[in-house]
Amino acid sequence: MTETREQWLSQAAEALASRVLADAELEAPANRRVSCGWPSKAALSRTRRTIGQCWPPEASADGTIEHFVSPVLADPVEVLDTLTHELIHGAVGCEKKHGPAFKRACDKAGLVGKPTANSAGPELWVTLDAIAAELGPYPHAKLDKDVMPKQGTRLIKVECPACGYTVRTTRKWIEVGLPTCPCKTEMEVAGQWRRLRLGSGGG
Repeated sequence: MTETREQWLSQAAEALASRVLADAELEAPANRRVSCGWPSKAALSRTRRTIGQCWPPEASADGTIEHFVSPVLADPVEVLDTLTHELIHGAVGCEKKHGPAFKRACDKAGLVGKPTANSAGPELWVTLDAIAAELGPYPHAKLDKDVMPKQGTRLIKVECPACGYTVRTTRKWIEVGLPTCPCKTEMEVAGQWRRLRLGSGGG
């Protein structure tokens, strides 16, 4: 029995590469890592939630393909299903996106449906279920994003360099223009946010 999610996922990737991708005449690159983590901003979307993602080797400092499986998934077969999709991205090349080459590879591997949201067909599901049984429980508990408190708009402090008068406003309005103090002096962004903003070229 594996102790961590990453160990389980790494073993899962090995099993899928040798038993699913190989049968589909696909070679999963050896230079890969598999992790449980939020794959993108869309990972928290209600309508078009991203549950997996593959990053190309060019994005990694050591040239490794990075596969991510969302923490919202906890069922082992569903995790394997998603991981199969992502491993195929790595095999055909992330630059192919969900195009014809990716679609053909998914068809051969047993994934059915639209390339952007496919899932295991009946035969592949049987294989994934067998792999899940061999791997044992996925050492992960599903995360529910809806219990996290929503962050309100962050107000940023601006101050007058002449008299010290302070107000708070949003980044949006700071980008439009800094306010003028009642003493007629242009105000400045205060504190760490100002240093970060100026240090990044004002972006």
